[in-house]
This record gives sequence, structure tokens and C-alpha cells, in this order.
Amino acid sequence: MPGGLVPPGSGVPTEGPGGGYAPAPPPSLPKRLLPPVATLAGVVAAFAYVGAVDPNEPGHYPVCPLLRFTGLYCPGCGGLRSAHAFAHGDLPAALGSNALAVVGYGIFAVVMAVWLVRAVRGVPMRLAVSPVWWWGTGAVLALFTLVRNLPFGSALAP
Repeated sequence: MPGGLVPPGSGVPTEGPGGGYAPAPPPSLPKRLLPPVATLAGVVAAFAYVGAVDPNEPGHYPVCPLLRFTGLYCPGCGGLRSAHAFAHGDLPAALGSNALAVVGYGIFAVVMAVWLVRAVRGVPMRLAVSPVWWWGTGAVLALFTLVRNLPFGSALAP
């Protein structure tokens, strides 16, 4: 590098026959824990708010635009009621409001646990999702939306 500057994150120059760079020291435990703990704190705060402000009472939250203008339930309809019930420990009511959201809570919990364990161990979290998973997720959302709007799928409607 010109002027003897070392690019950030490239390590520390070493002395020896080959020169080169030694790996940079790993970040401290608090720095590694900051992103997952901050994410978890944000989600806990959101659940605390939804748990405190009941979405079953009109006027607290906006109405779903798709439901308002078409009368059709989107995949997120009932999600706030589901989060409210989940925050109060009422799993049957949470599943009745939006079963797919409850599955999402479980997936989020697993991802957070893995992220926290990896952060403590100093292993970077890499979440690479292949296009097949994205297409599969879209197909599940579309199927859930379709079924919950048909007469035989009324159990999935909020």
C-alpha cells in the first residue's frame, strides 16, 4: 500500500521471510453479541407493545388494505392478534388468528438461538438462502392465502 497504510480489516503486517498479513484479532464478546442482542431487544419491544395495546379493540392499528378493499385475507391478516395472543401465552388463540405467523415465531426463535451461540463462539453468522427456499416460501404464502379465503379453509381465517 502506498505510504505504508494498512487497509482496514486486512490484518496486521508480520515480519518474516514472506512478509504478508496476520489475521486481524477477533472482535470482543460484547461487539459480537451486540447485533443479535439488539435484534432480539427490538423484537421483544415490538411484542411488548402489541401485548400491551390490544389489536382486538378497533382504532389502535390500521386495517389491512387488501381486506378493506377486496374482503380477502392476506397472509399477514390476523398477525397482530396472533402476536398479542402469543405475548399473553395463549397459543391456541395465536394459532387461530394466524397459524403461519406462529410458525414464523418458531423459525425466528431458532435463528436467534443459532445466532447467539455462534456470536458467543466467535463464529460469524452467514445466512445464505438459496432461490429454491425463496420460491418455496412464496408458494407456501400463496397457498396459505388461497386456502384461508376458500370456504373449506375457514379455520385458517382470522
